[in-house]
Amino acid sequence: MRGQKNVPVEFYLKSEKSHPDIFNNIEVDVIFTGPERDEWKVPAFWAGGDLFGVRFSAPEPGRYTWVSLCSDTKETGLHSRTGEAEVVPYEGANPLFKHGRVRCARTKRTFEHSDGTPFFWLADTWWMGLCKRLGWPEDIRMLAADRISKNFSVIQVVAGLYPDMPAFDQRGANEAGFPWEKDYARINPAYFDMADLRLEWLVRAGLVPCIVGCWAYFLPWMGIEKMKKHWRNIVARYGAYPVVWCLAGEGAMPYYLSKDKEKDIEVQKKGWTELARYVRSIDPFHNLITIHPTNNARDQVEDPSVLDFEMMQTGHSDRQSLGNTVTSVTDAYKREPVMPVLVGEVCYEGIGEACRQEVQRLMFWASVLNGSCGHTYGANGVWQVNTKGKPYGPSPHGMSYGNVAWEDAYQLPGSGQLGLAKKFLERFEWWRFEPHPEWVKPAWTKENPCAPYAAGIPGEARVVYSPLPWGVPEVRGLEIGVRYKSALFNPVNGEITDIGPVNADENGDWVPPLGNDPWRVMPVFQDWVIFLERIR
Repeated sequence: MRGQKNVPVEFYLKSEKSHPDIFNNIEVDVIFTGPERDEWKVPAFWAGGDLFGVRFSAPEPGRYTWVSLCSDTKETGLHSRTGEAEVVPYEGANPLFKHGRVRCARTKRTFEHSDGTPFFWLADTWWMGLCKRLGWPEDIRMLAADRISKNFSVIQVVAGLYPDMPAFDQRGANEAGFPWEKDYARINPAYFDMADLRLEWLVRAGLVPCIVGCWAYFLPWMGIEKMKKHWRNIVARYGAYPVVWCLAGEGAMPYYLSKDKEKDIEVQKKGWTELARYVRSIDPFHNLITIHPTNNARDQVEDPSVLDFEMMQTGHSDRQSLGNTVTSVTDAYKREPVMPVLVGEVCYEGIGEACRQEVQRLMFWASVLNGSCGHTYGANGVWQVNTKGKPYGPSPHGMSYGNVAWEDAYQLPGSGQLGLAKKFLERFEWWRFEPHPEWVKPAWTKENPCAPYAAGIPGEARVVYSPLPWGVPEVRGLEIGVRYKSALFNPVNGEITDIGPVNADENGDWVPPLGNDPWRVMPVFQDWVIFLERIR
C-alpha cells in the first residue's frame, strides 16, 4: 500500500466468521507504527455485511506497519492481520494536505496547521448538508466552489442527527436513508457511504469539515452507550481527515417538546463531558474538540478542560444581538483556561427578514477585533436546506424560520463581504493581533457597542472598525518614533484608499483627515475600516 503525507489511505478487513450482530458485538482497531516507532491506535468502522474499513493518514513520509486487533481474538479475518504502507511526501497544492490538520497555536489564542502555518477560521453553516435535499454531486460541488471562491476555510455540518426535527423525520434522510435504524439498534453504513462522498469532497476542495456529532437532545433519546457507538463510527470514518470535532449542537438545550427540561439539561451536560473524554481517548489524530452551545461552550460541560476551543452562540436579533456578541467574546477571551474563542452562530443572514449584510460585517469585526480567532457565518435557507418550491417547513415548536431557497440564500452578499474581510486581515500577521480598545476614541462599551473597535500589534499595525460613519474616530497612543502610513478599507467591496502618512500630536493621538471641516465624516454613509501600517 502506498500513500502521501497527510492524505488518508483506506483498506478493508473481512470477517471469516458469522456474527448475528457484528456492529454491536465486535470492535476492531488497527495499530500503526511509524518510522520513528510512534504508534496510532486507529478505530475501524463497520462498513456493512462482514467488512470493517480502516482509514489512516501519516504525518511524515516513511514506512509504516500495521496490525489489527479484534475484540474476538478468534476472528482470524479481523484479528492479527498485518500489512505495511510506504508514505511519500505530498506534492499537491491543497493546504490541508500541504500544511496538515488544524490545531491550537502555542499562544492558545488562534489556530494553525500542524506545520505551524496560521489558520484563520471562516466557517459556513450547513447543518443539514448531508441530507439528500442538498444533492450529490452537483449541489455540494457548486456550494463548495462558491465558498472557496469567497475565502471560507471551514464548513459546519451535522452527522445526520439533525436539529429542528423529530427523530427519523424524512427531511433528514439522504439517498440511503437515515444514519441509524429506527430503534437505534445499529448504524446504517450506506448512509455514511453517501456522507463520505460529501465530506471527502469538502476536504479535497480545501475546506475543513467541522463535524457536529448530533443535535444534543439525541443524547437522552439514545443513551450514552449508543452515542459512544455513534461517535466511534464518526471518528473511525473521518478522524484521518483534517477535521474538527463538535460534540453536539446546542449542547445543554433539551428537545423543544421535552417534558422534563431540567433533567435533560443535567443529563446532557454530564453526558457531553463524558463523551468529550471518550472521543479524545479513541482519536489517535488528536483533532480539535469543541461543542456548539446555547451560549458559551464551557458552560455546556462540567469540565471545560475537555474542550480545545470556545464556541459561542450569541443571538439572531439583528443589531440587538451585538451587545451580547461582543460581551460574550470579550468575557470568553479573559476566562481560564485560555483557549481560542470564536462565535459559532449569530444572526444568520436573512433570518427574521433581517440580519442583512451590514449586520454580518458588524458581528465579524466586533468579534475579530476583540480576540476571536475567526468567525462563523450562516445564511438562512442554507443551514436548513430549503429547496425551491419546497421549503424545509416548521420546526417542532410549530414555526418555520423562513422559506428562501438555499440556491438564492448562498448568494446573499454577506458571505462575500466576510470573505473580503478575511482576505484583508491576511495582509497582516493577524494571529499576533490583540484587542486594544484604548487605541481609539470613542471606543465601544457595553452601553454603546456600536462605537469603534481597535486591535493590532503595537509598533507594527493597527486596525480600527467604525460601525457608524458620523464622526471620524481618533486613533490614540501612537508610539513615539514609529512612522505609520494609513488607509481606508471598504468592507462592502474590498477597495483600499490611501489616506497618507500619520502625523500624530505630541501625545501620539491622530484624527484621520477625512471629510471637511467642521464635518469630519467617512466618505460614504456606511461602516468603514481605518488601518495603519508601520513604514519600514
